[in-house]
Amino acid sequence: MFTGIIEEVGSIVSVSSGKITVGAKQTLKDLQIGGSIAVNGICLTVTSFDEKAFSVDVMPETLKRTNLGLLHPNDKVNLERPLKLNGEIGGHLVQGHIDDTGRVIQMAKEGEAVLMRFHAEPELMRYIVVKGFIAVDGTSLTVTTKDAESFGVSIVGFTRAHTLLADRQPGDIVNLEVDIIGKYVAELQKTTSKGVTVDFLRDHGFMVN
Repeated sequence: MFTGIIEEVGSIVSVSSGKITVGAKQTLKDLQIGGSIAVNGICLTVTSFDEKAFSVDVMPETLKRTNLGLLHPNDKVNLERPLKLNGEIGGHLVQGHIDDTGRVIQMAKEGEAVLMRFHAEPELMRYIVVKGFIAVDGTSLTVTTKDAESFGVSIVGFTRAHTLLADRQPGDIVNLEVDIIGKYVAELQKTTSKGVTVDFLRDHGFMVN
C-alpha cells in the first residue's frame, strides 16, 4: 500500500525482456530484496539493487496495461516506497494496481498552478468524482473537473518540482488508479437486495431442509 506522495524521480537505466533497472538515491534506503516499490504508480517487487540502482521484474501483462512498456533508458519515473503502518498518509491510500492508462489532452497555466486534463475510458470515468482522489503515475491528486470522457486536476508548484508531471505533454500516456473507496461503493450499488426470503433464511442457518 502507498500514499501517492512521490519520494523521488528516478531514471531508467535499462529495459530488457521482463526486467527494468532504475537509477535512484532516496528510495534505495531500507530497500530489501523481495520488497515492494511503486514505479509510476505500479507496485513492483525488487529483485536486486546496489548503491545506485534497483531492478524489478515486469510481467508482459503489466507492460501491456501500463505505460511501463513505453519506457526507454534515461526516461524519468515516479518512485515511492510502501507505506509503513506508523507512517503518515499525506495523500490517499494507493494500492499500486493500475486500473487503466489515460492520455494527457490539455495543459494550461493558472497563476502558480498548471491545469492538466486527461482522457480516460468511460468504464473508468464512472469511478472519478470531483473533489475525489485519483493517482496519476502514482501521484495522489484531487479531481477538480470532469465530463463524460475526461477529468482535470490542478498541479501546484511543489508537485511539479518533485514528480515527473512537469515533463508531461499532450499525447503522453499516464497510469491511472482510481480511489479504492469509489470502487467499493460502485460494487455495493450493483448488489440488489431481495429482502428476507426462504433462501436467505436457509443460507444463514435459520431453516433446515
